[in-house]
Amino acid sequence: MEIASFTGFLKTLVYIILFWYLFKFLIKIFAPILMQKAVNKVQQKMEEQMNGQFGQQNAYTNRNTQQNNEKKMPTEKKKVGEYVDFEEID
Repeated sequence: MEIASFTGFLKTLVYIILFWYLFKFLIKIFAPILMQKAVNKVQQKMEEQMNGQFGQQNAYTNRNTQQNNEKKMPTEKKKVGEYVDFEEID
């Protein structure tokens, strides 16, 4: 069984510390870029959803407007008779 040397331990510790600082440095550089891409993707999805809902709402509104216009068409009433204006006699 081999025993770890003190210099091997220090070497490993230095590598871990260097890796940690390199990782932090790279995160500072790439994190804003990655976040911006994520925000743009979410924004694009929200715009697509809004456009879809707006389109559905317009279709619903247009359908109701057409139905209301059809309902508002006056229908001819039956003429039962002639209108007679009555006067009161004292």
